[in-house]
Amino acid sequence: MKIKKDDEVVVIAGKDKGATGKVVKALPREQRVVVEGVNLIKKHKRANPAGGQQGEVVTMEAPIHVSNVAVVEDGKATRVGYRFEEDGTKVRVSRRTGKDIS
Repeated sequence: MKIKKDDEVVVIAGKDKGATGKVVKALPREQRVVVEGVNLIKKHKRANPAGGQQGEVVTMEAPIHVSNVAVVEDGKATRVGYRFEEDGTKVRVSRRTGKDIS
């Protein structure tokens, strides 16, 4: 999976198309990412009378498929590629400009 935690991404498909945010969590096995402020859902929390907690409705981010997001570089969406350095290290690069993605 080419998108990692803390990447700045833009949603390119779906109900939140055009929204940008930071990747909070990456789920490589499911090919999904959780993006800050995107794909918001309401989750109903059950009350626990023994623990003294009331039931509530919580708004939280749900995972979105990695194919529906792209890394943002200079305000534009770009694809991610890889390049090997002289010392053998693998570096992520922008396919649009060729610059390293840190």
